[in-house]
Amino acid sequence: MASDSKTFTFDEVAKHNNAKDCWIIINGKVYDVTPFLDDHPGGDEALVTATAKDATIDFEDIGHSDSAIEDMKKYYVGDVDINTLPANVEKSKTPLIREVGASSNNESSGFVVKILQFVLPLLILGFAFALQYYGKSSKPNDS
Repeated sequence: MASDSKTFTFDEVAKHNNAKDCWIIINGKVYDVTPFLDDHPGGDEALVTATAKDATIDFEDIGHSDSAIEDMKKYYVGDVDINTLPANVEKSKTPLIREVGASSNNESSGFVVKILQFVLPLLILGFAFALQYYGKSSKPNDS
């Protein structure tokens, strides 16, 4: 991305709203995805319908891979002036997607949670079997 990036108004970006000229806004950045339309795994319609609005929420809801986020850099054309966004768009200055390569405590804590979701039920099951086994062996025989 160039350090001297251009800033566009929302109306300027919204004019690029068809399959021959397709620009989208994600996290305050403007991307010309026209050359990517044929290669987009979700089809070109998904990108064309994301024009003329802030597509950040749509982009986040899909859960794009790190490589997809990295590939976006080659389509970057500038930033959008957030003051020109329509009133119904939440003007958040905090980016919603994480930067590629940035370390995050959320990633490590998410891993721990996944491990616990797997291991904890196994431990409970093992404890229940142990109680059943030792509970049977400690009963007096009625012969």
